[in-house]
Amino acid sequence: MDESTANEVVELLRARRIFASVNRRAGVYNVGVRVVIPDGREAIWDNDGAAGLEAMVLRDGVLVGFVPQIPDSDDLDAAAVADIIAKADYDAPPSPEPPSRRSPSPPSPPEPPAAAPSETPPPSKPSGWRDRLRRRH
Repeated sequence: MDESTANEVVELLRARRIFASVNRRAGVYNVGVRVVIPDGREAIWDNDGAAGLEAMVLRDGVLVGFVPQIPDSDDLDAAAVADIIAKADYDAPPSPEPPSRRSPSPPSPPEPPAAAPSETPPPSKPSGWRDRLRRRH
């Protein structure tokens, strides 16, 4: 999202009484929109520079949720972006993942049979830290 579009989206969201601001990443030319969610979380919309509109949901700077990329959202105007952001449901459960197109993995080979117990007992191990640290004469 370019800066002029981000500014326009922020103004449209503020007109809807949604607390929003332009989010700039330091040293990078990626600009997004930051929306404060009333329960203390915040959503950062489209700050990664990739095509399409998506959001990270953060609480105290820690990722706690994600709004997946909205299909065909790379060419939307500011009004449409503001409408999507205003209607976003940040509490919705994640959508089920699409079925995988990969074939199922082949079964793993059977494990070798367990070795028979040996005739000789294993060497004795120290029973605790006290025995391990004791000096040997």
